[in-house]
Amino acid sequence: MPRYLTVAAAQLGPVLRDEPRESVVKRLIALLEQGKKAGCELVVFPEMALTTFFPRWYMANKAETDEFFERAMPNDRTQPLFEAAARLGVGFYLGYCEMFEEGGRTRRFNSAVLVDQKGRIIGKYRKVHVPGNRVYDPKLPYQHMEPYYFEDGDLGFPVWQAFGTTVGMAICNDRRWPETYRVMALKGAELIVLGFNSPSQLPDWPDQNVFRVQHHLVCMQAAAYQNGLWIVASSKAGREEGVDMMGHSCIVAPSSDVVAVTQGLGDELIAYRCDLDLAPYYKSFFGFEQNRRPEHYGIITQMQRQRLAAQ
Repeated sequence: MPRYLTVAAAQLGPVLRDEPRESVVKRLIALLEQGKKAGCELVVFPEMALTTFFPRWYMANKAETDEFFERAMPNDRTQPLFEAAARLGVGFYLGYCEMFEEGGRTRRFNSAVLVDQKGRIIGKYRKVHVPGNRVYDPKLPYQHMEPYYFEDGDLGFPVWQAFGTTVGMAICNDRRWPETYRVMALKGAELIVLGFNSPSQLPDWPDQNVFRVQHHLVCMQAAAYQNGLWIVASSKAGREEGVDMMGHSCIVAPSSDVVAVTQGLGDELIAYRCDLDLAPYYKSFFGFEQNRRPEHYGIITQMQRQRLAAQ
Protein backbone atom coordinates (compact mmCIF):
# COMPACT_ATOMS: atom_id res chain seq x y z
CA MET A 1 0.00 0.00 0.00
CA PRO A 2 1.52 3.38 -0.97
CA ARG A 3 2.66 5.66 1.85
CA TYR A 4 2.36 9.42 1.55
CA LEU A 5 3.04 12.21 4.05
CA THR A 6 2.31 15.87 3.40
CA VAL A 7 5.00 17.95 5.08
CA ALA A 8 5.69 21.69 5.14
CA ALA A 9 8.68 23.90 5.78
CA ALA A 10 7.35 26.92 7.69
CA GLN A 11 9.82 29.75 7.19
CA LEU A 12 9.84 32.75 9.52
CA GLY A 13 10.67 36.30 8.61
CA PRO A 14 12.81 38.30 11.06
CA VAL A 15 12.24 37.85 14.78
CA LEU A 16 13.53 40.94 16.53
CA ARG A 17 14.92 41.01 20.05
CA ASP A 18 12.00 42.95 21.49
CA GLU A 19 9.27 40.80 19.90
CA PRO A 20 7.40 39.00 22.71
CA ARG A 21 7.19 35.20 22.67
CA GLU A 22 3.43 35.50 22.51
CA SER A 23 3.71 37.34 19.20
CA VAL A 24 6.07 34.75 17.71
CA VAL A 25 3.81 31.91 18.87
CA LYS A 26 0.86 33.56 17.11
CA ARG A 27 2.92 33.63 13.91
CA LEU A 28 3.76 29.95 14.34
CA ILE A 29 0.11 29.07 14.90
CA ALA A 30 -0.86 31.00 11.76
CA LEU A 31 1.64 28.93 9.78
CA LEU A 32 0.35 25.74 11.40
CA GLU A 33 -3.17 26.71 10.30
CA GLN A 34 -1.89 27.28 6.76
CA GLY A 35 -0.35 23.83 6.94
CA LYS A 36 -3.68 22.34 7.94
CA LYS A 37 -5.39 23.97 4.94
CA ALA A 38 -2.67 22.54 2.70
CA GLY A 39 -3.34 19.05 4.04
CA CYS A 40 -0.15 18.84 6.09
CA GLU A 41 0.40 16.29 8.83
CA LEU A 42 3.77 17.75 9.89
CA VAL A 43 5.10 21.32 9.84
CA VAL A 44 8.78 22.14 10.33
CA PHE A 45 9.70 25.43 12.03
CA PRO A 46 13.20 27.00 12.09
CA GLU A 47 16.09 26.73 14.50
CA MET A 48 15.69 29.13 17.48
CA ALA A 49 12.20 29.83 16.17
CA LEU A 50 11.02 31.66 19.30
CA THR A 51 13.74 34.33 19.43
CA THR A 52 16.16 36.35 17.39
CA PHE A 53 19.47 34.63 16.61
CA PHE A 54 21.29 36.10 19.60
CA PRO A 55 24.75 34.46 19.11
CA ARG A 56 25.46 37.28 16.64
CA TRP A 57 26.17 39.34 19.77
CA TYR A 58 28.81 38.99 22.49
CA MET A 59 27.57 39.25 26.05
CA ALA A 60 30.31 38.93 28.68
CA ASN A 61 27.73 37.96 31.29
CA LYS A 62 25.94 34.91 29.87
CA ALA A 63 23.06 35.51 32.26
CA GLU A 64 22.09 38.38 29.95
CA THR A 65 21.01 35.72 27.45
CA ASP A 66 18.55 34.05 29.83
CA GLU A 67 15.69 35.87 28.10
CA PHE A 68 16.31 33.78 24.97
CA PHE A 69 16.10 30.39 26.72
CA GLU A 70 13.22 28.12 27.71
CA ARG A 71 13.41 26.31 31.05
CA ALA A 72 10.55 23.99 30.11
CA MET A 73 8.86 22.93 26.91
CA PRO A 74 6.01 23.53 26.65
CA ASN A 75 5.66 26.48 29.00
CA ASP A 76 3.00 29.13 29.59
CA ARG A 77 4.02 31.12 26.50
CA THR A 78 4.39 28.17 24.11
CA GLN A 79 1.47 26.07 25.34
CA PRO A 80 -0.95 27.67 22.80
CA LEU A 81 1.15 26.23 19.95
CA PHE A 82 0.87 22.72 21.39
CA GLU A 83 -2.86 23.18 21.89
CA ALA A 84 -3.21 24.36 18.29
CA ALA A 85 -1.37 21.25 17.07
CA ALA A 86 -3.83 19.03 18.96
CA ARG A 87 -6.83 21.04 17.73
CA LEU A 88 -5.68 20.96 14.10
CA GLY A 89 -4.25 17.44 14.14
CA VAL A 90 -0.91 18.69 12.75
CA GLY A 91 2.45 17.81 14.29
CA PHE A 92 5.50 20.03 14.26
CA TYR A 93 9.26 20.37 14.72
CA LEU A 94 10.32 23.37 16.80
CA GLY A 95 13.83 24.69 17.36
CA TYR A 96 14.47 26.60 20.60
CA CYS A 97 17.11 27.43 23.22
CA GLU A 98 17.02 25.02 26.17
CA MET A 99 18.34 25.81 29.66
CA PHE A 100 18.20 23.81 32.88
CA GLU A 101 20.12 23.22 36.11
CA GLU A 102 21.99 19.97 36.57
CA GLY A 103 24.71 19.00 39.02
CA GLY A 104 24.96 22.51 40.38
CA ARG A 105 25.55 24.18 37.03
CA THR A 106 23.49 25.79 34.31
CA ARG A 107 23.41 23.87 31.06
CA ARG A 108 22.44 25.44 27.72
CA PHE A 109 21.69 23.66 24.45
CA ASN A 110 20.49 24.57 20.97
CA SER A 111 17.58 22.12 20.87
CA ALA A 112 14.52 20.97 18.97
CA VAL A 113 11.44 18.92 19.78
CA LEU A 114 9.26 16.73 17.59
CA VAL A 115 5.56 17.00 18.44
CA ASP A 116 2.86 14.61 17.25
CA GLN A 117 -0.63 15.35 15.95
CA LYS A 118 -2.04 15.27 19.47
CA GLY A 119 0.31 18.01 20.65
CA ARG A 120 2.60 15.66 22.57
CA ILE A 121 6.40 15.80 22.54
CA ILE A 122 7.68 12.51 21.18
CA GLY A 123 11.34 13.39 20.64
CA LYS A 124 14.08 15.84 21.57
CA TYR A 125 17.34 16.61 19.80
CA ARG A 126 20.31 18.80 20.79
CA LYS A 127 22.58 20.26 18.12
CA VAL A 128 25.73 18.16 17.80
CA HIS A 129 27.84 20.27 15.40
CA VAL A 130 27.92 23.68 17.11
CA PRO A 131 29.73 26.12 14.78
CA GLY A 132 31.36 29.50 15.22
CA ASN A 133 33.80 31.10 17.64
CA ARG A 134 34.26 30.91 21.40
CA VAL A 135 36.24 34.16 21.50
CA TYR A 136 34.88 37.60 20.67
CA ASP A 137 36.42 39.25 17.59
CA PRO A 138 35.91 43.03 17.73
CA LYS A 139 36.97 43.39 14.07
CA LEU A 140 33.81 41.66 12.82
CA PRO A 141 30.57 43.59 12.22
CA TYR A 142 28.68 40.75 13.92
CA GLN A 143 29.66 37.51 15.57
CA HIS A 144 28.80 33.83 15.36
CA MET A 145 29.41 32.67 18.92
CA GLU A 146 27.36 29.53 19.36
CA PRO A 147 30.18 27.59 21.11
CA TYR A 148 30.42 30.41 23.63
CA TYR A 149 26.75 30.09 24.55
CA PHE A 150 25.88 26.42 23.92
CA GLU A 151 27.26 23.02 24.81
CA ASP A 152 27.64 20.37 22.12
CA GLY A 153 24.56 18.18 21.94
CA ASP A 154 24.68 15.07 24.13
CA LEU A 155 21.77 13.02 22.79
CA GLY A 156 23.41 11.74 19.60
CA PHE A 157 21.24 11.25 16.52
CA PRO A 158 18.15 9.30 17.62
CA VAL A 159 15.23 8.48 15.34
CA TRP A 160 11.52 8.06 16.07
CA GLN A 161 8.68 6.02 14.62
CA ALA A 162 6.14 8.72 13.82
CA PHE A 163 3.94 10.07 11.03
CA GLY A 164 3.95 6.67 9.33
CA THR A 165 7.72 6.63 8.86
CA THR A 166 11.06 6.83 10.71
CA VAL A 167 12.01 10.43 11.49
CA GLY A 168 15.33 11.99 12.50
CA MET A 169 16.13 15.56 13.54
CA ALA A 170 19.06 17.90 12.96
CA ILE A 171 19.79 21.60 13.43
CA CYS A 172 21.47 24.05 11.04
CA ASN A 173 25.22 23.24 10.79
CA ASP A 174 24.43 19.55 11.29
CA ARG A 175 23.08 19.56 7.74
CA ARG A 176 26.57 20.14 6.34
CA TRP A 177 28.04 16.97 7.86
CA PRO A 178 27.57 13.68 5.95
CA GLU A 179 27.80 11.72 9.21
CA THR A 180 24.60 13.37 10.45
CA TYR A 181 22.52 11.70 7.78
CA ARG A 182 24.45 8.44 7.58
CA VAL A 183 24.01 7.70 11.28
CA MET A 184 20.25 8.27 11.12
CA ALA A 185 19.94 6.40 7.82
CA LEU A 186 21.67 3.41 9.42
CA LYS A 187 18.96 3.56 12.09
CA GLY A 188 16.29 3.38 9.39
CA ALA A 189 15.44 7.06 8.94
CA GLU A 190 13.40 7.94 5.85
CA LEU A 191 12.73 11.59 6.75
CA ILE A 192 15.02 14.20 8.31
CA VAL A 193 13.52 17.44 9.61
CA LEU A 194 15.71 20.39 10.53
CA GLY A 195 15.66 24.09 11.24
CA PHE A 196 18.43 26.56 10.47
CA ASN A 197 19.43 30.22 10.88
CA SER A 198 22.03 31.02 8.21
CA PRO A 199 23.15 34.55 7.39
CA SER A 200 23.55 35.50 3.74
CA GLN A 201 27.07 36.79 4.42
CA LEU A 202 29.96 35.48 6.49
CA PRO A 203 32.00 38.45 7.74
CA ASP A 204 35.02 36.28 8.59
CA TRP A 205 34.82 34.25 5.33
CA PRO A 206 33.70 36.83 2.74
CA ASP A 207 34.97 34.78 -0.21
CA GLN A 208 32.28 32.19 0.61
CA ASN A 209 29.33 34.58 0.35
CA VAL A 210 28.71 33.85 -3.34
CA PHE A 211 28.32 30.13 -2.54
CA ARG A 212 25.97 30.41 0.43
CA VAL A 213 22.77 29.18 -1.23
CA GLN A 214 24.59 26.66 -3.42
CA HIS A 215 26.35 25.05 -0.45
CA HIS A 216 23.16 25.12 1.62
CA LEU A 217 21.31 23.11 -1.02
CA VAL A 218 24.03 20.80 -2.33
CA CYS A 219 24.89 19.27 1.04
CA MET A 220 21.26 18.22 1.54
CA GLN A 221 20.78 17.11 -2.04
CA ALA A 222 23.82 14.86 -1.80
CA ALA A 223 22.76 13.51 1.59
CA ALA A 224 19.21 12.79 0.42
CA TYR A 225 20.47 10.88 -2.61
CA GLN A 226 23.29 9.04 -0.84
CA ASN A 227 21.08 7.89 2.04
CA GLY A 228 17.62 7.51 0.50
CA LEU A 229 16.05 10.31 2.57
CA TRP A 230 13.46 13.03 2.42
CA ILE A 231 14.83 16.23 3.98
CA VAL A 232 12.71 19.18 5.09
CA ALA A 233 14.65 22.29 6.12
CA SER A 234 13.12 25.50 7.49
CA SER A 235 14.84 28.82 8.07
CA LYS A 236 14.61 32.40 9.21
CA ALA A 237 14.68 34.92 6.36
CA GLY A 238 14.97 38.66 5.81
CA ARG A 239 16.88 41.34 7.69
CA GLU A 240 17.00 40.37 11.36
CA GLU A 241 18.68 42.86 13.70
CA GLY A 242 20.84 44.23 10.88
CA VAL A 243 21.84 40.81 9.49
CA ASP A 244 20.40 39.34 6.28
CA MET A 245 19.14 35.80 6.89
CA MET A 246 19.36 33.52 3.89
CA GLY A 247 15.95 31.91 3.78
CA HIS A 248 15.70 29.24 1.06
CA SER A 249 13.72 26.84 3.20
CA CYS A 250 13.25 23.71 1.13
CA ILE A 251 12.10 20.14 0.71
CA VAL A 252 14.49 17.65 -0.91
CA ALA A 253 13.49 14.25 -2.30
CA PRO A 254 15.59 11.06 -2.12
CA SER A 255 16.28 11.58 -5.83
CA SER A 256 18.14 14.80 -4.80
CA ASP A 257 15.47 16.96 -6.46
CA VAL A 258 14.59 20.17 -4.61
CA VAL A 259 10.83 19.77 -4.93
CA ALA A 260 9.88 22.97 -3.06
CA VAL A 261 11.71 26.11 -1.96
CA THR A 262 10.56 29.40 -0.43
CA GLN A 263 10.59 32.49 -2.63
CA GLY A 264 10.34 35.35 -0.14
CA LEU A 265 11.97 36.78 2.98
CA GLY A 266 9.00 36.69 5.33
CA ASP A 267 6.72 34.15 6.99
CA GLU A 268 6.03 31.57 4.29
CA LEU A 269 4.87 27.97 4.13
CA ILE A 270 5.75 25.48 1.40
CA ALA A 271 4.09 22.06 1.44
CA TYR A 272 4.72 18.86 -0.48
CA ARG A 273 3.10 15.42 -0.58
CA CYS A 274 6.06 13.10 -0.04
CA ASP A 275 6.04 9.58 -1.41
CA LEU A 276 7.68 7.82 1.53
CA ASP A 277 8.28 4.70 -0.53
CA LEU A 278 10.93 6.59 -2.49
CA ALA A 279 13.19 6.28 0.57
CA PRO A 280 13.45 2.45 0.62
CA TYR A 281 13.56 2.49 -3.19
CA TYR A 282 16.72 4.63 -3.23
CA LYS A 283 18.23 2.71 -0.32
CA SER A 284 17.78 -0.53 -2.28
CA PHE A 285 18.96 1.16 -5.49
CA PHE A 286 22.34 1.69 -3.83
CA GLY A 287 22.29 -1.81 -2.32
CA PHE A 288 23.34 -0.40 1.03
CA GLU A 289 22.90 -3.63 2.97
CA GLN A 290 24.77 -5.72 0.41
CA ASN A 291 27.53 -3.31 -0.55
CA ARG A 292 28.43 -1.42 2.63
CA ARG A 293 31.98 -2.23 3.79
CA PRO A 294 32.39 -0.84 7.33
CA GLU A 295 35.68 -2.66 7.82
CA HIS A 296 37.24 -0.03 5.55
CA TYR A 297 35.65 3.02 7.19
CA GLY A 298 37.42 2.93 10.56
CA ILE A 299 39.58 5.95 9.77
CA ILE A 300 36.52 8.17 10.12
CA THR A 301 36.46 7.72 13.90
CA GLN A 302 39.93 6.30 14.57
CA MET A 303 41.87 9.43 13.59
CA GLN A 304 39.61 11.63 15.72
CA ARG A 305 40.15 9.38 18.77
CA GLN A 306 43.92 9.57 18.23
CA ARG A 307 43.84 13.37 18.02
CA LEU A 308 41.79 13.62 21.21
CA ALA A 309 44.13 11.25 23.05
CA ALA A 310 47.14 13.39 22.00
CA GLN A 311 45.63 16.59 23.40
